[in-house]
Amino acid sequence: MKRIFLVAAILIMVFSITNCSLFRQNDAPKAQSDNVLAKDDFYRLMFYNVENLFDTIDDPLKKDEDFTPEGSYRWDGAKYQQKLDNIARVTMALGNGKMPDIIGFCEVENRKVLEDLNELSGFKSFDYRVIHQESLDERGIDVAIFYRSGMVTPIAYRSIRVEFEEPDTRPTRDILYFEALLSSNDTLHFFVNHWPSRYGGAEKTIPYRKAAAKAARSVVDSILSVNPAAHIVLTGDFNDDPDDESLAAVLEAKTPGTEARLINFTYPYKTGDQRGTLKYRGNWNYFDQFIVSDSMIDGEGLQTSPSDYHIYYGEPGFEFLLEVDDRFQGMQPNRTYWGRTFHGGFSDHLPVYLDIYPAGKPQ
Repeated sequence: MKRIFLVAAILIMVFSITNCSLFRQNDAPKAQSDNVLAKDDFYRLMFYNVENLFDTIDDPLKKDEDFTPEGSYRWDGAKYQQKLDNIARVTMALGNGKMPDIIGFCEVENRKVLEDLNELSGFKSFDYRVIHQESLDERGIDVAIFYRSGMVTPIAYRSIRVEFEEPDTRPTRDILYFEALLSSNDTLHFFVNHWPSRYGGAEKTIPYRKAAAKAARSVVDSILSVNPAAHIVLTGDFNDDPDDESLAAVLEAKTPGTEARLINFTYPYKTGDQRGTLKYRGNWNYFDQFIVSDSMIDGEGLQTSPSDYHIYYGEPGFEFLLEVDDRFQGMQPNRTYWGRTFHGGFSDHLPVYLDIYPAGKPQ
């Protein structure tokens, strides 16, 4: 009898380990039986450029040597742990009791840093799962997604390669596309972007961001051709403002109130007297954005509005993501490094978030 129980126990262990391995590989768990709608009957979507989330290990296939203990940033275990803790702190503060259901990240090195982040208590108790795929970026920085299992069930995901017309152009980050079933039985198409930077000059690098816009728009059009009422959300660090050519003309993301298939909720911030999401030489930019399909404004099912988009600084009176800008006056993001000097802050970008409602926004 003891032998029978021992064999049964071993089989159960093997079955459990196998399933765990398959789950980690596919990132596609089944919907949980206790699915409930998010607190206050809405879903919260977040995006955060976390500014160089590297581990401390030199990857010989990537240009990550600066972020090692011997590198120019003197990046060590203590700084890495503080960086992880800071990201968790920001996410929990932004949630204010309502943790985001889907989070898009950019400037993450690999799956390991995401798993280390997800092991922190601020994330672990909310049962987040990770979606990440390596891109061809030479520094090794990628985009990624956290989603709350039980609130969000993956249908499919894939990387979208950005192709350049100019030969021998340095490869950039892929766009990460995620099709998900929400616990309200609504389907959401979610894109995380990190378009080519302005390094080398804003004008000179315009064609690279236009190529990224073209790649994203192609997939959006393919979705809309199948379902014109599809619920689509694009977010990320676009390295352009909403009225720049890549976004306004190529992606065709228009200002609220315009008749267009994609509406950019960042416009009201840019046209008002508001802080942006990053500051460069005294000027605020609005690179971190949320863009939605028009069906999410005046269609059926998932609904949202420009007033549901927010740039997060911290709570009023305690805007801990900002600090005094001694050089250009005003405030600026409290970042991790100034030059090669460890500053101990959070990121050179501010996080943004969007609330969406499954049965129309309550009045």
